[in-house]
Amino acid sequence: MSAIIDDGDDEQHHEPKPSKFMIWWAAVRPHTLTASVSPCLVAFAATRPPQDMALAFLTCCVTIQIGTNLYNDYADFIKGADTHERIGHARATAKGWWTPEQTSRAAHRVLSITYMSSMYLLAVSKQWKNPVAWFLIASSLLCAYAYTGFVSTKNNNEKYPKLKNVSISYSGLGEIFVLLYFGYLAVLGLPYLLYCMGQSIHTDWVSQFIYATQVGLLATNILIVNNLRDRETDLAAAKNTTIVRFGRKFGLVEYTFCVATSYALLFVNFFRQSTSSVSILLPLLTCPWAMKEWKAVMSQDGHALNPHVGGAAKLQLVFCILLAIGIVHAEYSQQQQQSFLRNDGFLRTDSLFSIHVNSTSDVQH
Repeated sequence: MSAIIDDGDDEQHHEPKPSKFMIWWAAVRPHTLTASVSPCLVAFAATRPPQDMALAFLTCCVTIQIGTNLYNDYADFIKGADTHERIGHARATAKGWWTPEQTSRAAHRVLSITYMSSMYLLAVSKQWKNPVAWFLIASSLLCAYAYTGFVSTKNNNEKYPKLKNVSISYSGLGEIFVLLYFGYLAVLGLPYLLYCMGQSIHTDWVSQFIYATQVGLLATNILIVNNLRDRETDLAAAKNTTIVRFGRKFGLVEYTFCVATSYALLFVNFFRQSTSSVSILLPLLTCPWAMKEWKAVMSQDGHALNPHVGGAAKLQLVFCILLAIGIVHAEYSQQQQQSFLRNDGFLRTDSLFSIHVNSTSDVQH
């Protein structure tokens, strides 16, 4: 999710070079890194996976976002999208803290961790021959590079001429990418592996799909706010995001649709299940915060949107924490209810049996 993590203020004057740790910290864009953690919380709450699989899956999600961000830092600089006119968060390559080659190598190293974590998940789940699992892994890694595009530092030419027009973000497909990979794949990927292992055969896939849609739409809003802020520099760099293509009003409608749908789906999931607990509606507690963010995005522009890129990520995180709590509590309540019904049924059966025995004894006497 390359353009997602652009929170903070960019200082345009010449400042001292930060320490290595601070360069890395800035490059991974921590203020919106929660976009890869949030879906994992929901997936874990819904499936209760083994700890090793949970850790491996979380590592996959976090490193794929960091790797995408690092490669975006590199490729946007090469393509001219990151210049001194940038109004967003500082980029390591554009600031001169890292050379383009250093940033590119950093991206490769982080994505190698994604690959190794993915291989561990395949080994544990014994899905080596599962073509769906292999496709999800391969496409995730490919999209980490394809999000910005395949470029080279040599004369600013494309590294792979046949792929020079392959760029998700420069083609206006960023929102679809985020919804698919930071929504559906990140929420449904682990339950799918557990299902293939025979451990989640009773998974409510409709509810899982609704959760994934909510998480993905809120993640998409992070990108939308980012693109609203950067639309002028994106236009100059021929970065044809949907907002560059269709204008600011379209982006505001997108943002409104994503946030409204995410909250509306809470009621859809609640009413479709007769045994649903009201705790599944816990994310509604974030409505006042969501309204505050919405009003800010509708009324502000440019540099003023910087805090609201991170704000969209924080809103998604708290929404997902409350959703995860609601899922766990709803499942616990359902188990308690089923246990009560079983015990109540046993007691009633036992009482009827006692009455029958006593009646038989009276007749015999």
